[in-house]
Amino acid sequence: MHQYPAVAYSCRYYMPCLKQLAAFTTLIPHHCHRHYPRPHLSTLPLSPNFHLPANLNRLLTGNSLFYRMERFWSGSNINKNKEMVEHLRHYGVITSKKTAEVMETIDRALFVPDGTPPYVDSPMAIGYNATISAPHMHAMCLQLLEENLKPGMHALDVGSGTGYLTACFAVMVGPQGRAVGVEHIPELVNSSIKNIEKSAAAPLLKDGSLAVHVGDGRQGWPEFAPYDAIHVGAAAAEIPQALIDQLKPGGRMVIPVGNIFQDLKVIDKNSDGSISVRSETSVRYVPLTSRDAQLQGS
Repeated sequence: MHQYPAVAYSCRYYMPCLKQLAAFTTLIPHHCHRHYPRPHLSTLPLSPNFHLPANLNRLLTGNSLFYRMERFWSGSNINKNKEMVEHLRHYGVITSKKTAEVMETIDRALFVPDGTPPYVDSPMAIGYNATISAPHMHAMCLQLLEENLKPGMHALDVGSGTGYLTACFAVMVGPQGRAVGVEHIPELVNSSIKNIEKSAAAPLLKDGSLAVHVGDGRQGWPEFAPYDAIHVGAAAAEIPQALIDQLKPGGRMVIPVGNIFQDLKVIDKNSDGSISVRSETSVRYVPLTSRDAQLQGS
């Protein structure tokens, strides 16, 4: 019998999902490092040909796979944006005052579909085979990019979806900066603009320092390049060269990379134009693909 490495989920509260996974006998071998390691680990042996059941795949999309999942379960009774931020701070996800402030300023409830619980630490479907990431992923990305989101800087949000993170970027770079969202689903662009108009970022949209455009995010948005910060909200099979080209020396890009198994990559462009790449954590995002492929669910 072949032996395969184990996936370690960083909290006992994830056991309900593990029990569902254990019902399946075909699992894929995979080496992953853990993010936010904790002493209470639940492990599941892996064997070939694993694929997640559909409901669990949706649960994990946009989440760190090795995350203290008590945040997800105990967050279900949170009904205020400030409580959500305090919840993330309590568990050590948010350690930055600046990130806490911007997530308190931009109310997530304005950026999720009607009828869904906005403050639960879970990704949510937004239509068109797209999702809005879980709050802990937004917090993680904001903190990774924080030094590149100072007033006056330029930020690009690829696959901007409902506009939440684009609005956060805009508040951070301010009216002297530039925040650009790119989304290839026109209906999502239209709805994201309406979301932003209801949020604290509305004045920045009005003055033009914040904008959301219909386009293929894999090509970036050259008009306002180079960018100090680039965030990609879908998983690329490989890092798009156009985005590397549009990253400013000294700039940083955060992008999930991979197919079935994905890592959140942090790409820093050095002053000489060379790049440094490291993996932050294992994640699960929807794929970065063409508009037609996304609508077909492939």
